[in-house]
Amino acid sequence: MEHRLDWDRDGADWPHRAHSRFVEAAGLRWHVQRFESARANAPRCLLIHGTGASTHSWRDLVPLLQPHFELLAMDLPGHAFTSLPAGGTFSSQLSLPGMARALGALLQAEGFAPDLVVGHSAGAAIGARLALDIAARPGMPAPRLLVSLNGALLPLGGLAGRIFSPAARLMAVLPGVPRLFAWRAGDAQVLQRLLDSTGSQLDDAGRAFYRRLAGNPGHVEGALGMMAHWDLPAFAEDDLPRLPTPLLLVVGERDATVPPADADRVVARLAGQVQVKRVSLEGLGHLAHEERPQAVAMPILAAWRDVG
Repeated sequence: MEHRLDWDRDGADWPHRAHSRFVEAAGLRWHVQRFESARANAPRCLLIHGTGASTHSWRDLVPLLQPHFELLAMDLPGHAFTSLPAGGTFSSQLSLPGMARALGALLQAEGFAPDLVVGHSAGAAIGARLALDIAARPGMPAPRLLVSLNGALLPLGGLAGRIFSPAARLMAVLPGVPRLFAWRAGDAQVLQRLLDSTGSQLDDAGRAFYRRLAGNPGHVEGALGMMAHWDLPAFAEDDLPRLPTPLLLVVGERDATVPPADADRVVARLAGQVQVKRVSLEGLGHLAHEERPQAVAMPILAAWRDVG
């Protein structure tokens, strides 16, 4: 079992491979996909996937957004074909602020200033932290809209919230755990149970890509390291209330990973501070943008027209 995914072998049939390249920034080798728009002077949209995913998760949403935006997507640090930071799972670059800073360095290297940021799950929190970082720089306008797709913006409640990060920290540093997890995830039934736990139903291609990712110890190591460093209580307390960017919450009502009620709590927390709107997607789960990309693209485009 190879420790890291190999682009020539594992990426041979990667979605939108023709748009892929590798970029050095913040001490990392990033896998980046960039999509030009046929529209002249098109606004720029940044796509940030969630924990354990990769650029593949945008495969069907990209064609729906590309007529309207120039798009940039990447594999987050330690995920899929982007390298793990020096220091491995101990690296602060796997924390929420660390990922936002590293992503900011990538954007600078690419000369890409996003007008719209679309983040899925943990990617929404990274997008919010990135918007704060950009707004703090003199002469740098913040993105005009942040879209949270089933965003993990608040701490997990109950027992899960108390053990999530400690358990992830333990698993990330124990020798052999990523390889053991990858070995188990190579079982199609085990992977299907993991995907079912999101509340989403994916097609065969979607399941195959997640099986490829979850079956690779290097990718698992990156995802565990990210979870081990994640501090949503601090983010929700210190960062989220200062969000400078209008926020659209797109919520799959069958999401079994991030409770849909969390979106209502975010709306209540930000009321009167920044423009925030919640849109419900009935019958869709945590991976709604992979289940029914058209249903996700429509509210994104509508919200952009409102701010554009």
